[in-house]
Amino acid sequence: MDLRGIVRGTVGWSQLEAIGAELARRADREQVRITFLDADNWLSTPLVVDERWFVKLISPQNAFVHAVITGARNAGVFSSGTAGFFGRFDGPVEMARHELEATEEMRRIGLNAPEPVGVFEFDEFGVLVLEYLDDFRTFDDLSTAEKRRRAGELFGALRRMHDDELAHGDLRAENVLIADDELYFIDATYVREEGLASARSYDLACALAVLAPTIGARDAIDAAAARYSTEEVLAAREFLDFVKLRPDHDFDAALVKGEIEKIAD
Repeated sequence: MDLRGIVRGTVGWSQLEAIGAELARRADREQVRITFLDADNWLSTPLVVDERWFVKLISPQNAFVHAVITGARNAGVFSSGTAGFFGRFDGPVEMARHELEATEEMRRIGLNAPEPVGVFEFDEFGVLVLEYLDDFRTFDDLSTAEKRRRAGELFGALRRMHDDELAHGDLRAENVLIADDELYFIDATYVREEGLASARSYDLACALAVLAPTIGARDAIDAAAARYSTEEVLAAREFLDFVKLRPDHDFDAALVKGEIEKIAD
């Protein structure tokens, strides 16, 4: 088991069988087929049920790890000269409910996101059930040419989210999916309302970090500047050093900042 698995924790077979029986009962089925999904996720145990539903099992340990990560992220944001804007949850059910509501909000404003099915509590777990997107690819799986072609689409979708007073808060390649040739967002995290302006700048910095290593810093910034003002792109620059510290982003922050500064000249 890797570090992620140790930190995330495991679900015992007896617990999994009981949760599977509850899912079958709620779906009015005698039984369901459960497949573990090897996803880059520290905060839940992801499952696929009957190739129809994507299910996250969120334990008290997951909620505790989320609180620790949230504290670290807020400290990192503070080092960028901004008050921390990430929020934490009271427990597993609250985590599951937030993701369901965030997914509903994204769909409400016309963005692609998996269809929400429901949230329930089972023993110590919060259980989130969403539509399963079959044959999806993550943004990281795309070729350089495909990323270049979809860069404007990514920033356009992010612009729509931001214009509707929403922020993703955890934008990375694994949280942007391509299914049926459509771009989908998943795994939005909890951003406090009073920190939305900073969170949107952070989202933009994360999107640049996703694109710059493959399509080039200049082309990534040009794609962002087609949807965002110069002032908004400059605001994203302040978060690039913090984004660089995240293990799920690998890019040249100094190069991106230098290219951003050129558009202000």
